[in-house]
Amino acid sequence: MGINVGETLMGLVTTSGIYQYLTNPLALIMVAIACVLLYLAIVKQFEPLLLLPIAFGMLLTNLLGSDIFHEELFAGGHANWALFGGAVLIDGKDFVDSVGYMVNAAGQILTSNNVVLGHFVNAVTIDDPTKLVPFADILAQFAANGNAASIILEDAFLKNGAVYTATGAMLATAGKTISAGLLDYLYLGVKLGIYPCLIFMGVGAGTDFGPLISNPKTLLLGAAAQMGIFMTFIFAYAVFGFSAAEAGAIGIIGGADGPTAIWLTGKLAPHLLGPIAVAAYSYMALVPVIQPPIMRALTTEKERKIVMEQLKPATKTQKIIFPIVVTILVALLLPSAAPLVGCLMLGNLAKECGVTERLNKTMQNELMNIVTIFLGITVGATATASTFLTVRTLEIIAMGIVAFGMGTAGGVLLAKLMNKLSGGKINPLIGSAGVSAVPMAARVSQKEGQKANPANFLLMHAMGPNVAGVIGSAIAAGVLLSMFG
Repeated sequence: MGINVGETLMGLVTTSGIYQYLTNPLALIMVAIACVLLYLAIVKQFEPLLLLPIAFGMLLTNLLGSDIFHEELFAGGHANWALFGGAVLIDGKDFVDSVGYMVNAAGQILTSNNVVLGHFVNAVTIDDPTKLVPFADILAQFAANGNAASIILEDAFLKNGAVYTATGAMLATAGKTISAGLLDYLYLGVKLGIYPCLIFMGVGAGTDFGPLISNPKTLLLGAAAQMGIFMTFIFAYAVFGFSAAEAGAIGIIGGADGPTAIWLTGKLAPHLLGPIAVAAYSYMALVPVIQPPIMRALTTEKERKIVMEQLKPATKTQKIIFPIVVTILVALLLPSAAPLVGCLMLGNLAKECGVTERLNKTMQNELMNIVTIFLGITVGATATASTFLTVRTLEIIAMGIVAFGMGTAGGVLLAKLMNKLSGGKINPLIGSAGVSAVPMAARVSQKEGQKANPANFLLMHAMGPNVAGVIGSAIAAGVLLSMFG
C-alpha cells in the first residue's frame, strides 16, 4: 500500500494548532489576554496565587489542538455523565428519525412514551417548564440562529431507520465520542462545589474570629456590605436582561469573595464562570485601589480621625463555641449556605480548639495550596473565545466593579450611622472592611485611618466586619441559590 505524500502532509497541516487558528482567530486574542493576566500575576502581583493558575489554564485551553478541556462535557449547565461514560455526541441534523419526539425544559429528548432518548448539549430554553415542544421546532430554532444543535445520546437512537445502541458495534461510526482529559476530571471539583468549600476551610483555619466575637455589632457591617450583591442582581436582571440565575451569579462579585463567586456561578450560570471568576479575583486584587476613594468620599476628616477603644479579647471558650453555634444556625435557617459556612467554621474550630494543630496546618497550607492550583487552572480552562469574548463579558466586568463599589459604600454608610448612634465611638472607615476580601479590606481601613491620624490602629476593629463579610457573602450566595438554583 503506497503513501500519498501530499495527502499526508496536508493532514499534518490541517490537524496542527496553527492551521486551526485560521478558522478560529479569536482564540489568539484569548492567548493574548492570558499572557496579560500572567503579567499582572507575576509582575504586578495581583492575587498571584490564584490569578497565575487561572491565566495558565486560559492559555492552555486556547492553544487550539491541545484538546485539553471539553466544553461539551459540561454544556447545558451540568456534568453530562453520559459523555464521560462514552456516550455518542452527534449533530442535530444527523438525528433524522425525529417524528413524534418532544423536548422538555431540561433539554431532554423524549419518545412518545416518555423514554429519554438523549438530551441537547446546547442550552435549550423553554419558557414553561411543564411544556413539551416538538423536536423539529427546536432544530428549526437552532437553524434560525445559525447554530448547530448537538445531542448526547443516552441509550439508543434512530438514524436512517437503523437502531444504534450504546453497546452496538455500529456506534463507533455513527457519531463521535469524547475522551475526557485531566482538566475535565479536575473541573468536576468546581462543578460539584468541592474546591470552593475546601478553600473556605483553609480561610477559616487561618482567620481569627476574635474581633467579631468581641464586637458582635460588626456583624451588621458585614451584612450592609452585601448590599452591592443584591443591588447588582436587580440591575443585571432589570436593565441588562440577564436571567435571574445569571444576575445572581453576577451580583455575587460584589462580595469580593472569589471562592463564593465560583461556587455560586458553577451552580447558577456555569457558562459565565470564566468572566465572573476573572472579574471577582481582579477586583479582590484591586481592593487597595478601588476602596480608598469611596471611603474618603463618604467620610469626613473628623470621622476618619476617630480612635476606637481597644477590644476586650475573646475567651478560648467563646472562640470554640462560636463556629459550632454559627454552623447550627445557618444550617437550620438557610441549608443551601451550609456547605460554605460549615467548611469555614470547621477550619476555624480546628484552629481554636487546640487539639488538632496538624489538621489546622494542613488546612491552611498544603490542602489550600493544592486546591488553589486545581481551582485556578480549571476555571481558567473554561474561558474560551466563544464564552469570554462577548459583549456580555464586558457587561459583567462593568457590573462587577459597580457591585464592589456599592458593597464598600453600604458598609461605610452603616458605620457612619452606627457612629452617630454610639456618640462618635465608631470610625466609619471600618465599614468598608465588610466585603469578604480577608484581610486586604481590613488593611485598607487601617491604612486610611493612619493617614488621617498616625495614632489610629483600626486593623483589629476592621477584622470584625471583614470576617462578618465572609460569612455574609456565603449566606447571600445561599439565599440566591435557594431562590434561583
